[in-house]
Amino acid sequence: MIKTISIFSGAIMLLAACSQPAPQQVKETRLTDFVDPFIGTAFHGHTYPGAAYPFGQIQLSPDNGTQGWDWCSGYHYSDSIVAGFSHLHLSGTGIGDLADISFLPVTSEVTFKEGEKNADFVTRYAGKYSHSQEIAKPGYYAMTLKSNGVKAEFTVTERAGLHRYSFPEGGENNLLINLGFAINWDKPYKTSLNVVDSLLVTGSRLSNGWAADQHVFFAVRFSKPIAKSAITNVGGEGRTVASLNFNDKQIMSKVGVSSVSIENAIANLDASLPGWDFDATQKAASDAWEKELSKIKIQSSDSVQKTIFYTSLYHTMVAPALFSDLNGEFKGVKGDVQKAVGYNRYTVFSLWDTYRALHPLFTLTQQPKVNDMVKSMLDHYKQTGLLPVWELEGNETFCMVGNHSISVIAEAILKGIGDFDKELAFEAMKKTSMNDRDGMGLYDKLGYMPADKIQQSVAKSLEVAIDDWCVAAVAQKLGKTEDAAYFGKRAESFKAYFDKETGFMRGKLSNGQWTTPFDPAFSKHEGSDYTEGNAWQYLWLVPQNVPGLIELLGGKEPFADKLDQLFNVKEGVTGKEASSDISGLIGAYAHGNEPGHHTTFLFNYAGRAWRTQELNREIQTTMYTNKPDGISGNEDCGQMSAWYIFSAMGFYPVNPSEMKYQFGSPLVQEAKVEVAPGKYFTMKAPLATVANKYIQEVKLNGKMLDRSFITHQEIIDGGVLEFTMSAVPNKNLFK
Repeated sequence: MIKTISIFSGAIMLLAACSQPAPQQVKETRLTDFVDPFIGTAFHGHTYPGAAYPFGQIQLSPDNGTQGWDWCSGYHYSDSIVAGFSHLHLSGTGIGDLADISFLPVTSEVTFKEGEKNADFVTRYAGKYSHSQEIAKPGYYAMTLKSNGVKAEFTVTERAGLHRYSFPEGGENNLLINLGFAINWDKPYKTSLNVVDSLLVTGSRLSNGWAADQHVFFAVRFSKPIAKSAITNVGGEGRTVASLNFNDKQIMSKVGVSSVSIENAIANLDASLPGWDFDATQKAASDAWEKELSKIKIQSSDSVQKTIFYTSLYHTMVAPALFSDLNGEFKGVKGDVQKAVGYNRYTVFSLWDTYRALHPLFTLTQQPKVNDMVKSMLDHYKQTGLLPVWELEGNETFCMVGNHSISVIAEAILKGIGDFDKELAFEAMKKTSMNDRDGMGLYDKLGYMPADKIQQSVAKSLEVAIDDWCVAAVAQKLGKTEDAAYFGKRAESFKAYFDKETGFMRGKLSNGQWTTPFDPAFSKHEGSDYTEGNAWQYLWLVPQNVPGLIELLGGKEPFADKLDQLFNVKEGVTGKEASSDISGLIGAYAHGNEPGHHTTFLFNYAGRAWRTQELNREIQTTMYTNKPDGISGNEDCGQMSAWYIFSAMGFYPVNPSEMKYQFGSPLVQEAKVEVAPGKYFTMKAPLATVANKYIQEVKLNGKMLDRSFITHQEIIDGGVLEFTMSAVPNKNLFK
């Protein structure tokens, strides 16, 4: 009887246990979950939503086929047409190029019309979609075309792209490969496409555009055999299109590219993506992003804030992009084959933008890549005799002003990063600075660039003076005292542009007279004394000598008053031909364009740190959102996002090479930055909120700081920076 009761009791207990709900498995929260690649795809952000790998060789993303400034990345959120999915893209630039090797799934019969233009052919087969049928994550993009029901999915490795197409029942299973597809400036001049066998297609696409001579060789392997194929030129030379038909309802293709040869493209592809496991490849891409995003771990009570932060961090790592092949080869500037030995060659250097904050961010989190990027710039010097200005796919575009690879190289030398040849680097910096290009000869001879001979003379000279300071600082470090004195003097050339009567930097003619008429708010995209800006915005572009600028303006109080006026001007920009890049306005301050990114931090130098904090909080919360239009101007290869990363952590590199970061207003409660493997710098601001924007006090490793900055070495040493925040300003801070 006792035994029977025991068995019965056990059964009851088992039934009770079974009736309880199974414990819920908690989904692991990953930093990639906070990344939304659609942010920046609307307004003037010019980003793309497709699959990318951190600093990888391929960016696999949809293209709308629309020509226009807001389609520089190939995609704009306002559109609903897809013309294809291509393999190379630019993030946030103001000029459209790339969009190479375009694929498009089609369920209807494909026909070619005699003499038809490629653009008309694209329009005939382009699909329709809605945003509800799109998914974008780090390393993954998917779209279901509502016009034909095909689900197209894409993921990437460091050197390859993987496609998966699921065709609906009924209709044909066709895939178009279009080498004539182009956006904005890009124009193919020679293309080739060869169906090697039923599983391999190879080809090439050579084009002129922003990249004056771009070479792309490619190889495509298919998971299922091609049943039928047709190849033709749509619209003449350089417009090759292939139509491939399959018997299977799901096919995968994997693509490798090279700037050198088809053989290199095949080698890149096979080494980087040997198998066909789409889900495993997608996970590996996601894991790669997780690793990179984990280099800065934040704590925030606001999930939207986390989305903005980690999407920004994501955008800082899609460029520069890997350019050299697995064997180190890459296309040289003159079209020959070059080889990177012992380093990776990178491309897409938007230096006028990115020297300000993106490259300084890399010196904290990507030191090995900083070394490779500097070596890439030095390779460009060895090929051309000059450092790059805006390098794209093995071409110099000479876009924008200044010689800002100098700043990036100076940073690396002054911060002790890399094993590159320092003497060669200084030679390159000096020779580039002395080259008679774009007014530089006149600048060296006269101490300024005459406005009647050089357009945008004020902007060009101010930017060059910043680079001169960098050359002087490196010369001093290397013991080259004469060079240090020479370039140190040139770095003061900004004073030649200051007009005491108006209180602005003005264009100066060859005879020494100022350009007239003068309106500090006036801006003209072409033919102005300024680059994408006006006198209000360029007055402050002296990060290398803020005390000198303060002196020009009459001292700290007049300087701070004038700086305050910048943010309170009622009409900040005038002129019918003002650049579209001037966006994100607060008064005349334009956060949507890069020359002013340091400006809010200048109050620190004049005893009004509370204004720096106030304005930074306004920019953080109004110029950045988690919506597709959430970036207030061109993303510019990561610079807009890098500003946010630094600012949210509470500090910013006003002079990128100076080894100092000025305090702003931390928005997150904690940021843990991995400055070396297993070594961390930690920022804490437990009381930071949108309202609590004012710093009351700052401590470093428990000791009170009475200065408005932290040094690079203090960050690299891995200390703890603590901010005490409040909703009330401390107007005596850093006096």
